[in-house]
Amino acid sequence: MTTQLPATTGAQPFRRLLFNRHTAIAFVAGAAIAAGVSAWGAGLSCSHGMMMDGTHSAADMSAHVDHMLKHLYVEIDATAAQKAQIDPLVKQAVSDLLPLHSQLHSSHTRAMQALAQTPVDRTALESARAEHLQLADQASKRFVQLIADVGDLLTPTQRKALADHLEHMHGSMPHSMPHS
Repeated sequence: MTTQLPATTGAQPFRRLLFNRHTAIAFVAGAAIAAGVSAWGAGLSCSHGMMMDGTHSAADMSAHVDHMLKHLYVEIDATAAQKAQIDPLVKQAVSDLLPLHSQLHSSHTRAMQALAQTPVDRTALESARAEHLQLADQASKRFVQLIADVGDLLTPTQRKALADHLEHMHGSMPHSMPHS
């Protein structure tokens, strides 16, 4: 049985309230996804205070990656041969992920500009949301590829140590939305 709203003046505010609530939820969810991707990217590529605003040099980034790997190698007890194989995998992944971060930043800027328009540029907001999701998917795929490639080079004990390390990193990063 379907119940219809009476065709009174009260129905219009209810529809407006419903639409606005769904619009607000969608916007908040999109912002949370964007924040999550940014936090993930920041945690992956710029932990220990390194900023991804373009003010760092390639040498700084390389030194930072080397520093992160040095700590990881201790945690997983990597051999010299494993280190020689893992280093280029990680450095290539960082190289592949850096442009995605820059694109995410540009998309975020466009979204904020669209939000500031009068009226709000809904088309541009939707475009930015779709771009954020596409970039997040690309980054996630690249990260999973890296983890699998590195995992192939490790012993089961080392993979467990890597998983524990990643879980610790994930647990120490701020979450934009609680886990279910």
